[in-house]
Amino acid sequence: MSVFMEPFHAFAIYLAINAFILLILGILVVRARVTTQTDIGDGGKPAMAGPLRAHGNNAEWTPMALLLIWAMVPLGGSIWLIHGVGVPLTIGRIVHAVGLSRSVGPSTLRFIGMVLTWISYIVGIAGVLWLAFVGGAMATS
Repeated sequence: MSVFMEPFHAFAIYLAINAFILLILGILVVRARVTTQTDIGDGGKPAMAGPLRAHGNNAEWTPMALLLIWAMVPLGGSIWLIHGVGVPLTIGRIVHAVGLSRSVGPSTLRFIGMVLTWISYIVGIAGVLWLAFVGGAMATS
């Protein structure tokens, strides 16, 4: 059976991919710091805004979605529910980062990225609550 079809393996794959995204965004911050000779913060330099916010936004939104996936595994969440959180989260975070790296203003890619991230949260929250309240009750009856 494919690792994409095993709940814990699927979680581990999303965890690793999203950690890699965060690493790349962190490297882009360091690159911008070297290029702009900025030691800390944004140094008042507009070129720092995009990389800092792309990294910060990813660090703010990704951990909780990954925790939602993690909670589904022991609660017996189906592989499709896990992918229902992991796929939009991962695609959304990539699309959002690309959009923010191109422009710090409003953009279609940033909007699509955030909507996909929100979808992953909605699916994750609903899934965990369902599994915690109804799924567990169904398993014990």
